[in-house]
Amino acid sequence: MKIFETERLIVKSLESADKKHFAELLTDPKILEQIPQIAFTESQIIDRFNKSLHIDLSDLKKQKCVCGIFEKDNPEMIGLALFLINEENEKELGYRFRVEYWGKGYGTEATKGMLEFYFNVLNTDKVTADVNIANVASVKILDKFMLPVRDFFNERDNCNDRRYELERTNWLQQ
Repeated sequence: MKIFETERLIVKSLESADKKHFAELLTDPKILEQIPQIAFTESQIIDRFNKSLHIDLSDLKKQKCVCGIFEKDNPEMIGLALFLINEENEKELGYRFRVEYWGKGYGTEATKGMLEFYFNVLNTDKVTADVNIANVASVKILDKFMLPVRDFFNERDNCNDRRYELERTNWLQQ
């Protein structure tokens, strides 16, 4: 099911054919270094993938969901759009892309599309995002759209993170 699209991208629910690239996005050391995160095991990948198959709009309103990001003219999944809920029960966005798709502006385009979706479709009042401050590319993307509210040490991932947020009223004024 298509969730939303942008000029060059389609974000949609995962299908069985996406498993190979899903696994790559959870195990590639170059990708995981930016988060940072340890690689998922095969059983963790299978579990996460199966939970992410065939989600629908109502799922995005009430639980954490993972969707695929695709170029409009490419059937292969190039990244993940993460519809998350942080520890304060606030909506949170996340994304990651396969390495060969870095540096093409897809992170910026996906972030803008996710914010539009959160505010215009899901009617969310506030969206947050956490980023490893060493991930310079993602920091630049989030700086374009959201306001940094605090830096903190992320014990789970053993890194320094920055929390960003954007309220619906500020989005509508942009």
